[in-house]
Amino acid sequence: MSNTIKINWFEIPVSDMPRAIAFYEKVFDIDIKPMNFVEVAMGWFPPSDAEAAAGTLIQHEMYTPMDNGTLLYFHSEDVAIELSRVVEAGGRIFQEKTLISEEHGIWESLLILKEIVSH
Repeated sequence: MSNTIKINWFEIPVSDMPRAIAFYEKVFDIDIKPMNFVEVAMGWFPPSDAEAAAGTLIQHEMYTPMDNGTLLYFHSEDVAIELSRVVEAGGRIFQEKTLISEEHGIWESLLILKEIVSH
């Protein structure tokens, strides 16, 4: 059996949509498209290639931002670029760029959501 699982969508809960959009736009140097669906505010990440997951920031009473939930890892050509923008955008860096192994590459833990979820 050769079943594969591909993530195709993610939602990042936020409590302050304008602040969250400003933060992610600055850190990743992207444009996030604000959308409203009935009572749900969303901020869509720009589309990428067909193999990558798409996603949104989401604000609604049934979504609770937290810093101990599922972790998302964003692809980056050189994470030092995004790391250089985190603090200025209002986030905190919890671990700098770290080599796991030659086989597995570099790991970085930004926990950039921390500023968004802690008021």
